[in-house]
Amino acid sequence: MDNNHPKLKIHYHSLLGSKSNSIALIIFLFLTVTVILSLFIWSPPYFSIFQTQQIIQCSHSSNSTTGFEMTPKINIEDELELALAKASMGNKTVIIVVINRAYAEQDLKGDTTMLDIFLDSFWLGGEETRKLRDHLLIVAVDQTAYDRCQFLRLNCFRLETDGVDFRGEKLFMSQEFIKMMWRRTLFLLDVLKRGYSFVFTDMDVMWLRNPFERLSKNETEDLQISTDMFFGDPWNKKHLINTGFYYVRSNNKTIALFDKWYSMKDNSTGLKEQDVLLGLIRGGIIDQLGLRVRFLDTKYFSGFCQDSKDFRAVTTVHANCCRSITAKVTDLRTVLKDWKRYKKIMSYKRFANNVNVTQTFKWTGHWGCWSSWKVGNNKTSN
Repeated sequence: MDNNHPKLKIHYHSLLGSKSNSIALIIFLFLTVTVILSLFIWSPPYFSIFQTQQIIQCSHSSNSTTGFEMTPKINIEDELELALAKASMGNKTVIIVVINRAYAEQDLKGDTTMLDIFLDSFWLGGEETRKLRDHLLIVAVDQTAYDRCQFLRLNCFRLETDGVDFRGEKLFMSQEFIKMMWRRTLFLLDVLKRGYSFVFTDMDVMWLRNPFERLSKNETEDLQISTDMFFGDPWNKKHLINTGFYYVRSNNKTIALFDKWYSMKDNSTGLKEQDVLLGLIRGGIIDQLGLRVRFLDTKYFSGFCQDSKDFRAVTTVHANCCRSITAKVTDLRTVLKDWKRYKKIMSYKRFANNVNVTQTFKWTGHWGCWSSWKVGNNKTSN
């Protein structure tokens, strides 16, 4: 193009006007180009960070329309850490329960589930148990159980195990049952290594009062574990333990205990994890690791093996010594009816402080569970 063309010269000089205008124009063009280049260079990471923050925020909030959490795809360790932090009390303590489809889904003849009964106990227990529901972490071992947990807006974590199907009811002492118990132990070891203490509870344990009011607050006690039969001395190592309910503090000693416990999985053919832990206790593991272990009194932490005789003191009721889920559901519903009857009577002032009245209360017989041990009953559970 010919820059000496008259029309171009006129346009050029009119644009510049003067030498000072010329310098200003050059500076303006330089700044404009710099800004444009900066946008191209820096905008991708800026928007990437912004979008990442939005995704993280969504994972902690519920969709107002559906109520389901919008959770980003992150690795399993991060998902567990988020779940533990969400359910944790101020002292990094959580309540953990493991669930599969058999406990979360009604069968054709059922009108409730073990999960429903378990949650009902928190409601019927009173204000001191209702608030604990926020600290429950439901560990689902299959998708159906996880979906049910999400639907109920609970704190949920999906525990996956490659090549193992944990959906259905596991026959007591079957290979699937034993595998599920050991997978649970490995998971709890992971929780301890992350610095979280926990109360582990089976779903067939009714929480009628706040157990933290009965558990020792002495931080030198590492493990407090329920028993099938209580012999009167909380330090007696000969107790028959039950891993359906226990409180463990996270420290180097308990991590070493769970590590040793799980390491015996492949050398314990035919034994469930509870039997292996009992063998370790009888073999001196408590003294070897310097552990302080309290064995819990069935007066407070009751079960079908040995009922609490004191309605004023009972805190939890476990459907132990029972073989089938159907029997447990039947008898635990009766436990809750007994409890509602007791609370109703105690609501009347004239009975509230009457020791004679409270002593007359007895648990209804656990007929379903007792019958579950009859020969020919093939549907079994722990």
